[in-house]
Amino acid sequence: MLMSATDRPATLFYQPNGFRVINPGNHVVCAISGEAVQLESLRYWSVDRQEAYASAELATGRLLEQR
Repeated sequence: MLMSATDRPATLFYQPNGFRVINPGNHVVCAISGEAVQLESLRYWSVDRQEAYASAELATGRLLEQR
């Protein structure tokens, strides 16, 4: 069975002011919670770590781990 882009996670390249889609999909997986984040709702990511976060709280927690 063929999968459409809506059935799988996207692969993104995270940049400071946005992201570039490497492999199409409709969501990414939060690096902390494992929650699926729809691309339309994606607001938090790390350029250095190249990972996405489901919320500001999770992104902040990950940032504080680095210190």
